[in-house]
Amino acid sequence: MSKTILVAGYGPGISDAVARKFGAEGFAVALAARNEARLTAGARALEGLGVRVATFPTDLGDANAARALAAKVRAKLGPTTVLHWNAYASLAGDLLQADVAELRTTLDVGVVGLVSALQGVHADLKAQPQPAVLVTGGGLSAYDPGVDAMAVGWKVMGLGVAKAAQHKLVGLLSERLRGDGIYLGEVTVLGMVKGGAFDAANQGAIEPRAVADAFWKLYTERKKLVTEIG
Repeated sequence: MSKTILVAGYGPGISDAVARKFGAEGFAVALAARNEARLTAGARALEGLGVRVATFPTDLGDANAARALAAKVRAKLGPTTVLHWNAYASLAGDLLQADVAELRTTLDVGVVGLVSALQGVHADLKAQPQPAVLVTGGGLSAYDPGVDAMAVGWKVMGLGVAKAAQHKLVGLLSERLRGDGIYLGEVTVLGMVKGGAFDAANQGAIEPRAVADAFWKLYTERKKLVTEIG
């Protein structure tokens, strides 16, 4: 039976490496994000590697759009076997000055979007062999004074709130999905990823391929809830 991974929040860095890794392992790959040009370029590169791929331009902060992805993916590539949630919004950098609507957006993308997409694919996952939900976590979620100081200094406070909420969500959803035979795992990235969205100076120390390998290990071993890299 063919398998499909839905990569939600596709872009350079981690999600591209995950798409390549799972594609190399025989998965069809569905790419979802707002940036259509980036989706097209990513799909072309994957096709060059012999991967079956389709793109789905989507605002993942829109709950209805995130939920509707399942049917669209099923129509083009078959039912979803793995949902990889890599979507985030880096808004509300200074919580004392930002419009609170920006903070809502970070939660809509990082938390509400994930729940909505999972609601959409839940039935497909339950019917698939080795179904899984894989979430890209971040070190900003840690309750640590040093991390908090960094988030304030870098003006990523809103993202820190969203990642902390998402980390709690991972635990809750893992417990809820266990009875359905669906594995959920998170890779918490503790540093800057080479070539990623935050690596403007090209100084990232974490290789995207290493993160993708960590996701693959979680997926195949299906034991740990969270693993850290960086």
